[in-house]
Amino acid sequence: MTRTRIAAAFAAAALIALTGCGANAGTATTAGDDFPKKGKSIDLIVSFSSGGAVDTAARLVQPILEKELGTNVEVINKPGAGGQIGYTQLTSAKPDGYTIGATGSPSVVVSPLDPARGAKYTRASFQPLGRQVIDPAVIAVQPDSPYKSLKELLDAAKAQPKSMTASTTGLQTGEHFALAQIQETTGAEFAPVHFSEGASQATTAFLGKHVDILVANVSDVNDLTKQGKARVLGIMTAERSPSLPDVPTFKESGYDVEAGTARGYSAPAGLPDAVAKKLEAAIQKAIEDPAVVQKMNDLGLQTSYLSGGDYETFWAGQEEDFKKVLPLVQKKD
Repeated sequence: MTRTRIAAAFAAAALIALTGCGANAGTATTAGDDFPKKGKSIDLIVSFSSGGAVDTAARLVQPILEKELGTNVEVINKPGAGGQIGYTQLTSAKPDGYTIGATGSPSVVVSPLDPARGAKYTRASFQPLGRQVIDPAVIAVQPDSPYKSLKELLDAAKAQPKSMTASTTGLQTGEHFALAQIQETTGAEFAPVHFSEGASQATTAFLGKHVDILVANVSDVNDLTKQGKARVLGIMTAERSPSLPDVPTFKESGYDVEAGTARGYSAPAGLPDAVAKKLEAAIQKAIEDPAVVQKMNDLGLQTSYLSGGDYETFWAGQEEDFKKVLPLVQKKD
């Protein structure tokens, strides 16, 4: 009798356990199927001000994301601290898929590596969803600058260190690293001026002649060169840019310097698998959309898509590389 009751109890417990597992599995599946819920919009955080390359790219993919996900996607600009304010908001959000963000290196990679920055996030705080582009760095001067070549400019900066100011989009951003690499490789030393709200702020300062040198990305100077508002002297990549075919690379000029910004999209770590898959698929569709690719080309940006997993591997590799050169941008300017 006792054995029968015990057996019945185990059977009941097993049935409850199985029912519970089934219910949980059903809930998990439903959660993925229901994402995004009807009428609930998705925030896409851009950690820089409007008008820059990061913001422009995000607004290009926005309508495709809306179409693929069936809900509104709102681009929200949260500039400041070289991207750190926006990245903090992104990683502090609930990992439910309703908050995603544009992520760009080296800023997103480096800020948590330097204790002095006080970042509340690490690489593990992000769940990469897809890389969109790599945007090479360039160095430009005013149209009426006496420096006609990269060599002339660097020789002058070497002869009189810090006699010329040069823009960055914030401490330990791509432009700041580019200046450090130039100094280490060539001995030419500029005085960095950090514009933490992004490329549009730095460009405005350059156009107003508040800084001597514009250190930026190809996408930032594409229109400026067409309008005759800037003269690009060198591009920091192995090959010439299709949008700046007449501008020599640093290597062509005899300097082994390569720098640029990699940009993509991420979510707070811990997304449910089903939600992550939907977001990754939508982001891939948006990035590889022919119209988006063409518009990116027009901006001087060559699409270089990586899946979420491959973007994460790329990110980890960058982290190791930047750890080696971090001391160059930790010195007091």
